[in-house]
Amino acid sequence: MTAFAVTEVPPVPVPDPEDDLALRFAAGDEGGLEAVYRRWAPLVLSLARQSLGDGAEAEDVTQTVFLAAWRGRHGYRPGRGPLPAWLVGIARRKIADALSARARRADAAAAAAREPVRSPDPSCAQDAVLNRVDVTRELGRLPEAQRRVLCLAFYGDLTQTQIAHVTGWPLGTVKSHARRGLLRLGRSLDFEAAERAR
Repeated sequence: MTAFAVTEVPPVPVPDPEDDLALRFAAGDEGGLEAVYRRWAPLVLSLARQSLGDGAEAEDVTQTVFLAAWRGRHGYRPGRGPLPAWLVGIARRKIADALSARARRADAAAAAAREPVRSPDPSCAQDAVLNRVDVTRELGRLPEAQRRVLCLAFYGDLTQTQIAHVTGWPLGTVKSHARRGLLRLGRSLDFEAAERAR
């Protein structure tokens, strides 16, 4: 009987889907960004919630992390480590920024609370009413999108991320409408103040 030599066939490497996803992300594939967000946003959100103890603030930080990752994707090197570790590094920095901002707000609130309470000056109250009337009138003159963003921010006390969620607009669009609306509102109110001073 003849014996046949058995040659071993080397195993065919199976591509790792997470590696493929990281490469697509680094290459600027927007579908890759969406898939990366779906895959690792829960991890980043969990870290932010644990550190911040505030769900809304954690959601804002999560959005900021992925925005920063997308803008800085050219700095990601797949050979240096996995994408989730890189995202966690960004998340830690953004969480630290949020905690610092929170501490600054608390310090400012404490300083304001230490200020002596003064009885209101009647002329100041009258100026405040006039200012509200001016602002309301000028808001009404803004384009609809700018007016909606500013009203949600000022009267609804919503963050820009929350406004993007409510309106369905991209965060960048919300920021643009807010910036343009504030600039236009500021110019109009400066003009009104100058006219009143004459």
